[in-house]
Amino acid sequence: MAGATIFLWVLYFFNPLKEPIQRIHWTRFFICSLLGIVINQLLFIKGLSLTYSIHASLLMLTTPIFISIIAAVVFKEKLTFFKLLGLILGASGATVLILGRKNSGTGMNVWVGDLLIILNAISYSYYFVLVKPLMKRYNAITVIRVLFTIGTLVALPVCWIEFSTIPWHQYHWTDAGVLIWIVFGGTFLAYLFNVYGIKHLGPAIAGSYIYSQPIFAAIIAMLVLGEMLDLYKWIAALLIFSGVYLSVKAAKK
Repeated sequence: MAGATIFLWVLYFFNPLKEPIQRIHWTRFFICSLLGIVINQLLFIKGLSLTYSIHASLLMLTTPIFISIIAAVVFKEKLTFFKLLGLILGASGATVLILGRKNSGTGMNVWVGDLLIILNAISYSYYFVLVKPLMKRYNAITVIRVLFTIGTLVALPVCWIEFSTIPWHQYHWTDAGVLIWIVFGGTFLAYLFNVYGIKHLGPAIAGSYIYSQPIFAAIIAMLVLGEMLDLYKWIAALLIFSGVYLSVKAAKK
């Protein structure tokens, strides 16, 4: 979070767009930062450390489903048959994934990790929906910079103890390279592109692009971590993909 915040402020000096934040919007900024930055990041990282990479990427697919349901509640949209069916299929896929876990691979406490990833998806879904009005009022880069700045300040007292015990001297230059990529590519660019998508496409369509993540995650996890695409993962993926398709289809209509 701190690394991405630094990159965002560096970007500000290259493109100093000064937009004063209205007092009435600070509460929404804080809530969006809490949901989309702090809770999202901490739950995902902790969940990923306990479960498999393929599990995490598949469970994150439930985000568009939750977005459709939350948007229906928040914006009073009609909860259609397709949205309900999508939710049922997505939940069924998540259940198959959790109950069908194996004792091989890199997962240590899979069902707890899976639960944290699902809670992370719900938190991120609320963020997608609630941040949309801010995107209409302010520049997308301004919004994400403010959100990360608030998030870093909120997370600092929570994360500082563990951060201060990191054995930096034990890390190789490849570890540093991976860390830089996670901060710059997986956090800074990912959030920057997400807010741009939300602004121009809307939360439901922007969120739907997350379904490409499991494809890349599965390939990389098999090559790097030795994880396997077992039958139950294929079944879970089919159910979740079907749920996402129905939810997004209903949202577009």
